[in-house]
Amino acid sequence: MRRTIRRATVAMAATALVLTGCGRGGDDDTASAPGVTEEPCPDAVDKDKGCIYLGVISDLTGAFKGVGVPLTAGGKAFWDKVNADGGIGDYEVNVTEYVKDNKYDPETHSQVYSEIKGDILAVAQSLGTVATETMLRDADAKDLLVIPATLGSNWYAEDRVLEIGTSYCAEAMNAVDYGVDELDADSIAAVHFPGDYGDDAMVGARIAAEERGAKFTDIQTLPGADGQAAAVKAVLDSKADVVVIATGPLEVAAVVGGAVKAGFKGTFVGSIPTWNAALLESPAGPALEASYLWATSFPLWDTDSAGFEAMREANGSETPNAYFALGWSGGYVLKAALEKAIEDGDLTREGLLKAATSLTEVDSEGMLPEGSGNYAGDANAAAVRTTQLAAPKSGTSTGVTESVDFFTGPTAKGHDFSEACYLQK
Repeated sequence: MRRTIRRATVAMAATALVLTGCGRGGDDDTASAPGVTEEPCPDAVDKDKGCIYLGVISDLTGAFKGVGVPLTAGGKAFWDKVNADGGIGDYEVNVTEYVKDNKYDPETHSQVYSEIKGDILAVAQSLGTVATETMLRDADAKDLLVIPATLGSNWYAEDRVLEIGTSYCAEAMNAVDYGVDELDADSIAAVHFPGDYGDDAMVGARIAAEERGAKFTDIQTLPGADGQAAAVKAVLDSKADVVVIATGPLEVAAVVGGAVKAGFKGTFVGSIPTWNAALLESPAGPALEASYLWATSFPLWDTDSAGFEAMREANGSETPNAYFALGWSGGYVLKAALEKAIEDGDLTREGLLKAATSLTEVDSEGMLPEGSGNYAGDANAAAVRTTQLAAPKSGTSTGVTESVDFFTGPTAKGHDFSEACYLQK
């Protein structure tokens, strides 16, 4: 079962702590917890409220800065609105004081985490699976709650991580099932980075191909737009009908553009980190519009819901960005956990963890995938499995438009997600 040991630890910690009240003051020691102060936040809306400090460790200058920068901006916009609407209980939330750039490097991630770990209640964004796992092994992080900016299937079994969305693994399974059922595919390939992200998608594609009786070709490639000639050749040699691709946007442009130019007739389906609307303006734009679909479990920018309306208003005149929307979406999960901890009168790391692992659903005002927010269930029960496919299209808000509505293929529906897919490489 998921999280059994962690729940026992939380229960013991909660028993040891005798905290009363659900806000500031009183007889509790909430304000002495890391990242919680009686003093107002810098630039507070209400100077009479205390401050909850959340850390952000993202890629602001590295290979995935195109993801990390708008994610961070979207998260800030979410909490700005929460504060403008009255905060949470007797507190406002700050996500700007402790923002760190990990440059998409695990060692840098660990270093910058050590610089802020004593000053934050939780981590509102942690980009990179391996980097986040390393951080969580720190002795001082035993009760630290984290929102990951990564969709690794490993997070389902980790108490302290509030995962959102469908994993790379399940997304790839759905891509293959779609190919088999709708495109009559009998040959599948996966082009992917080595490591947690790429291997998670590759293993998902491989499992689905095996389940559906399709040939499978594993094509590993390294980062770099100029180094994809071998991957392009491998795609052509595979004669695949569907190619799952789990790289960055630059590699997608090189692989898809190169393969299509050489006569490839199949369909590419990319994991979430593969898309950037700027690709439409690149030389690969026509090839992407002809042969690429973006797999995502999150509703698209123009979705009609209260959450999306508020998010679009906060974005203002800035160019719409799907990762800005994702950064906003993740805020709902941590907000629900904070509200529960305050309601329980235990706004400490231990109390926040206990509150989070009691959640069975989260109201995201239509921004999170169906089934999100069950952090009390075991790993398999908690796994979100839905996917939609979006097609590149110039003139749309974020460069894509819905091609296939949300669905769950038979492979993801029946798979047991108790173990991380990328560990099954």
